[in-house]
Amino acid sequence: MASSVISQLVDAMTLCSQPAERQVRTTIDPPMAPEEAMKLLKEGNRRFVNGCPLGSKTKAAARQQLVEDGQAPHTAIIGCADSRAPLETIFDTMPGDIFVLRNAGNTCTHAEGSMVGSLEFCTGKLGSRLILVLGHTKCGAIYGATKTYLDSQPGKKVAGSALEGLLQDLGSVAQEAAQEMGPAASSDEVAAHAVKVNVFHTMNFLLRFSESIREMVKTGQVQIQGGIYHLETGSVEFLGQSPLQKELLESSMPIPPSMVTVEERGLHGVRTGADERVPSDLALAMLKKGNERFAAGAPTAGKTSDAMRKALVKHNQAPHSAILGCADSRVPVDTVFDATPGELFVLRNAGNTCTHAEGSIVGSLEFCTGKLGSKLILVLGHTQCGAIAGATATHQAGASNAPGCALEGLLQGLAVVAKDASEQLGPGASQQELVAHAVKVNVFHSMDFLLKFSEPLRELVRKGELDIQGGIYHLETGRVEFLGQSPRQEELLASDLSLPPSMALGAIRTSQDGIVAPKLALQSLKEGNERFVVGAPAAGKVYQSMREALATKGQAPHTAIVGCADSRCPLETLFDALPGDLFVLRNAGNTCTHAEGSILGSLEFCTGALKTQLIFVLGHTNCGAIKGATAAYFAAKKQQKKANNALDVLLKGLDTVVAQAVAEAGAKATEEEVAALAVKLNVFHTMNFLMQHSEPIREKVSSGNLEIHGGVYDLKSGRVEFLGCSPSQSKLVAGKSTVAPSLKDKMHGA
Repeated sequence: MASSVISQLVDAMTLCSQPAERQVRTTIDPPMAPEEAMKLLKEGNRRFVNGCPLGSKTKAAARQQLVEDGQAPHTAIIGCADSRAPLETIFDTMPGDIFVLRNAGNTCTHAEGSMVGSLEFCTGKLGSRLILVLGHTKCGAIYGATKTYLDSQPGKKVAGSALEGLLQDLGSVAQEAAQEMGPAASSDEVAAHAVKVNVFHTMNFLLRFSESIREMVKTGQVQIQGGIYHLETGSVEFLGQSPLQKELLESSMPIPPSMVTVEERGLHGVRTGADERVPSDLALAMLKKGNERFAAGAPTAGKTSDAMRKALVKHNQAPHSAILGCADSRVPVDTVFDATPGELFVLRNAGNTCTHAEGSIVGSLEFCTGKLGSKLILVLGHTQCGAIAGATATHQAGASNAPGCALEGLLQGLAVVAKDASEQLGPGASQQELVAHAVKVNVFHSMDFLLKFSEPLRELVRKGELDIQGGIYHLETGRVEFLGQSPRQEELLASDLSLPPSMALGAIRTSQDGIVAPKLALQSLKEGNERFVVGAPAAGKVYQSMREALATKGQAPHTAIVGCADSRCPLETLFDALPGDLFVLRNAGNTCTHAEGSILGSLEFCTGALKTQLIFVLGHTNCGAIKGATAAYFAAKKQQKKANNALDVLLKGLDTVVAQAVAEAGAKATEEEVAALAVKLNVFHTMNFLMQHSEPIREKVSSGNLEIHGGVYDLKSGRVEFLGCSPSQSKLVAGKSTVAPSLKDKMHGA
């Protein structure tokens, strides 16, 4: 204890024994390193505390030197205007040592441009390399703001004076302090902590909203430090750098929010048709800056004057971005991006989706990008999305019943998004993880829809005149996570679809339409089946004009289907197709057995005269023909039975398929298991038959002008399992076709 006291006395005597006269700093002196400047502040404060200041002892010559040579302060300080905290005195400085900015609460609130601009001048022009933000205990502004916050009722009260406005705007500091201190803290305890929170708040503001200061901090040219002056002792508690400094150095905000000029909003204070069109990269930057202002609690959109409204009427609109967002009341798009009227063309619905609103969404965006000249489309999802959560639950429940209301239809339509998210995350994902990922999947799903079904949008993207981006608004932070372009953009730019499904299905296919490539035809089948499964068919009504077009112009089906005659498998329905889309052949068992000539001849006509490039063979679960053939096969093993009718002959003709299923299923397989496998094998058997016994079909497959695919329709789920091409296709195409057995005699006779 004695040695400590002696040490303090020695330090005090050393400080007080320093020369009475010090040289003033001018531009002749070199810039001072931040560490050295901090050392001088600490030493000066110790002299002040110990009662032996030296700073006031100056002469006329020193003052004249400052006039002639100019200032070169080693430190810039933001302090409180409180008369009990005179900064030059607290740090025992000489004139020319510190560049001082002061207001009530040592804050940038309501003085953003003045504070930030002054500090940019000091660090840039004057060469100061240390910025100190200094709060103090018992700060009236902070204590007043804390009381205002703690006493405030729900709902924002309009400030009745500038002081009330200042205290309200410092409320975010009081709120943060109250949350950190917890509910048990007293008002004084919260206010005392708020002093410290406010120091960091001001430091963070400088980093967030000054590009030049950020750059100097990044390069080590400038340091920003915090401190608290204790009125009770006179000593300064130095807090160091902001805990958020590393994060804030990544900010892209060039200037404080209040300094966004009218010209940046538009010639008339709002964007109108009189303004230049904004390139997509600049539009995206404007969205990012606006969201940063919103998240930082410093919006600038403000009031819209009568003159602004009149300008929008007179000069029309010219939004820099079109946004497809969710209807959720927690995501007010214009507010989230701190936008004024005229900046954003906003489309909103539950789930920010094109599902059940295809024509409206796509048509609106074609208008905005075409007529209004917007060069950026942003699809914006958000965390905790109720529509996506509901769709995920619908998917997990396996709901396949017809929707009982529009909401159920919407959720079923979004279920495909939940399905994709579930497949991407795998079975171990939690419900919360699945919903969160589905939000992202849904954003890309909507972006892909726009690219896939709008030629005007695709053409603008190809020419570099439009950019389609995605984003997720985080309810928890107020910040938007920008996702960039769709990973599938390059692929989808090759699409040749010009209308959304619900609108395209209003157009009947006739012979005047172009040939549909197998890949696109197969995709149409998949999409139509998906619409059927989720209870959202789009085929709609068939009008007289459509029937007349088919009658006068002829057919041009994109797919020929060999399916089962089972009444539970209406092919046009389960693929949500219109008249003219599908060339359909059906019989019990979707087979060529005993109908060889009819099936082969019909398909040769369809792929030849009608130029269809996809044949699809479709079996189905619980097929009566296959089950009957399987039962007959097992019964024949026990007792030979003579075929007495056409049905017996048909079932006997399927023996080959059943025998193969028995061999593949194994000796322990039940009759039911054999029949289930035989359904799939029968599909391949029919596909193989076409290539074995039709030279025109085999030749077209060989040349790439025709594809033959198979599938199995699940009666229970409504979904088609697409099987692809036959495993035997390469071998069969390489060989030669032979005449179908039932046609040999007829062809030889001819």
